[in-house]
Amino acid sequence: MATPTRAGIGARRSTAVRGRDGYLVSPPEDLDKLLDLARFMEGHTEPGSLLGPDGEQVPLPAEVYRVLCHVVEVMRQGRATFVASQGLLLTTQEAADFFGVSRPTLVKLLESGAVPFEKPNRHRRVRVQDLIDFQQARRAERRAVLNQLTEEAGELGFYDGKPADYATASRSARQRRGQTIEDD
Repeated sequence: MATPTRAGIGARRSTAVRGRDGYLVSPPEDLDKLLDLARFMEGHTEPGSLLGPDGEQVPLPAEVYRVLCHVVEVMRQGRATFVASQGLLLTTQEAADFFGVSRPTLVKLLESGAVPFEKPNRHRRVRVQDLIDFQQARRAERRAVLNQLTEEAGELGFYDGKPADYATASRSARQRRGQTIEDD
């Protein structure tokens, strides 16, 4: 399951669009009931039971409960969520929409080898799981770079001095990296 970055933005009508192997679900128009559900789920960390209209109860498996919690949280934020089977194949346009980028940008990612794809005929197809794996890898790369920058900032004294000292330390760091410095 993943949350598309642009799907559902500004959408206030609750819809569930069924695709080949998945559902794109936008949040309900009236968020009050959803907020009540979100508050309820925050207070309960263990899976409960599903109660049918006839009174029949079925225990929710922990995996289903986690998915439900995620869907509720995403919808509470006013965003749509996409629930799909792992092997789902998307067109390049669907994959671009998933990432929130243009189709040509996605095709560049595919052709560079950054994201695997299949070509069962003339058209490329991308697995949802490969898109999710790519997102997670990029997130890990960004986290590593941020950690490195934070460490460098600590070594340069960004956390020890006063705010006025930051400009001097920043200027010094840029000089060491060979960047052009312009006066602020």
